[in-house]
Amino acid sequence: MKKILIYPHEILRQEAQSVNRIDGEFQGLIDQMLEIMYKAKGLGLAANQIGELKQLVVMDVTPSEEKPNPIVLINPRITELEGEEVGEEGCLSVPDYMAPVKRALRLHLLGYDRNGKEVRLEAEGLLARCIQHELDHLNGVCFVDRLNPVRKVLFRKKWPKIRPKEE
Repeated sequence: MKKILIYPHEILRQEAQSVNRIDGEFQGLIDQMLEIMYKAKGLGLAANQIGELKQLVVMDVTPSEEKPNPIVLINPRITELEGEEVGEEGCLSVPDYMAPVKRALRLHLLGYDRNGKEVRLEAEGLLARCIQHELDHLNGVCFVDRLNPVRKVLFRKKWPKIRPKEE
């Protein structure tokens, strides 16, 4: 089983490549990512976070008491952003750290599902935030890169003390 890479792992800074083929091996990667995300109690996971430079994210913002409703997005692209809000974010690659991040309130997205079928999605609130966060990963951007200057300084001081040790 793959492990979640911890910030500032160099792969987290790299851009993911487009997916051109959805085969059995790729379906296995999707299933593994969902398993890792649920086990870690995360809302989303980008392939970069487990060392795979592929344009693939999995998400599930369903409340924990409800039946899981996973979203799989391949080669996702945001086509429109609307509004703005600041909200608390965390990241499976930056465990035990939360900070406020400014994001668009609503968005329109174009991508493909796990079967290669085109997906057009309108999202707002938590789902829109999660999509923006995960798509940042595909571009080599971590949420701590989006902190305001004062919070970035505080993060750089605090992170070496709280960062989990690599196994």
